[in-house]
Amino acid sequence: MSVLKTENVIMQFGGVVAVNDLNLDIQKGELAALIGPNGAGKTTAFNVITGVYTPTSGTVHFSPTDKSGSVKEVDISGKRPDKITALGIARTFQNIRLFSDLSVLENVMIATHLNIDYSFLSAMLRMPKARKGERLAKEKCEFLLERMGLIDLKAEKASSLPYGQQRHLEIARALATDPQLLLLDEPAAGMNPQETDELTDLIFKLKTDFDLTIFMIEHHMDLVMEISDHIYVLDFGCTIAHGTPDEIQNDQKVIEAYLGVDDDVEN
Repeated sequence: MSVLKTENVIMQFGGVVAVNDLNLDIQKGELAALIGPNGAGKTTAFNVITGVYTPTSGTVHFSPTDKSGSVKEVDISGKRPDKITALGIARTFQNIRLFSDLSVLENVMIATHLNIDYSFLSAMLRMPKARKGERLAKEKCEFLLERMGLIDLKAEKASSLPYGQQRHLEIARALATDPQLLLLDEPAAGMNPQETDELTDLIFKLKTDFDLTIFMIEHHMDLVMEISDHIYVLDFGCTIAHGTPDEIQNDQKVIEAYLGVDDDVEN
C-alpha cells in the first residue's frame, strides 16, 4: 500500500528546474532512500513533500492511517508544513536545526504541541487538564530520549551535545510528533564510521519499534545499501533509476552519474 506518492512533480526556480518529473511510490513499512550526486535535487524534493515549497506542477499524495485503521489519500501539494506534520509526516534536516539555548528535553517537548488538547488559558491558569497534558508530554519525551540514549543528558543545553548526539536529538524531536512517515535528510552527515554504524542500527530499530515508513537522503552508500528496501536515484533533478540495492549497484546510469563517463570509451 502506498503511503507517499508523487506524480510528475516539477519544481522550478526561474529558469532552473531543480526537480523534473519526479515520480515516487513509497510503500507502507518500507525503508526507502533517495540518492544522487550533490546538487541533484534531493533536498528540494524533500522540501516539496513537506510543504516548504509548492510544486510548480504535479501532485504529492499522502495516505495516513487513522485510529480506526482506515486509510484516506490526501493531496498535500502546497499545504503548510505544520498541516503536513499534523497529518503524520515528520522530517529532520541536512543542517541540524535545534534550539541551541534550550535543554535537550525542552527541544523534544516543543514538538508535542501538535497533540495539545487544552487551551492557552488552561495552561496559563495551570488547570488540571493542562497539568495532566504536560505530565504526559514529559513522560513521552523522556521515553524517546531514553530510546535515543540521551535521557541522562535531558537537562543539558542542546548546543553542548556532540554532533552525533545532536543528530539523535533531532530524530527524537521528529518522533515526538507521532509520525507515520519519517523523512531523514542526510542523518549520517559528519559522523565517523562508529557513529554511522550505530545510526544504521538505530534507524532499523526505529522503523520496526515505531511501525514507521522511512524515506531518507544519504550519501553514505554502505548505510543505504545495508538497510534500504528501495532506492531512487536523482541526477540533475531527474529520476534516472529506482529499484532494490542490488539493482541500483549494477545500474549503468547510476554508475555514470557518480563516476562520470570516459569520453574515450564513448568515442
